[in-house]
Amino acid sequence: MLIRSIETFLRQYKMPPTKFGRLAAHDPRFVLDLRMGREPRSGTEARIVGFMRGFEAAQGEAGRENTDVG
Repeated sequence: MLIRSIETFLRQYKMPPTKFGRLAAHDPRFVLDLRMGREPRSGTEARIVGFMRGFEAAQGEAGRENTDVG
């Protein structure tokens, strides 16, 4: 389920749900609505998954840049 992936993402990156909603769905209530049972459309779900993958990739790049010395 999408909400489980989002909850894991929020814990991993210590991101508030409203910030995630604004960044990923342009809706600060997005996560809160999912917690209350909202079912996103397939296109919205794909966009959210893409956001999380892109964010994780960017975090990985930032981590590698910090270790590349020399």
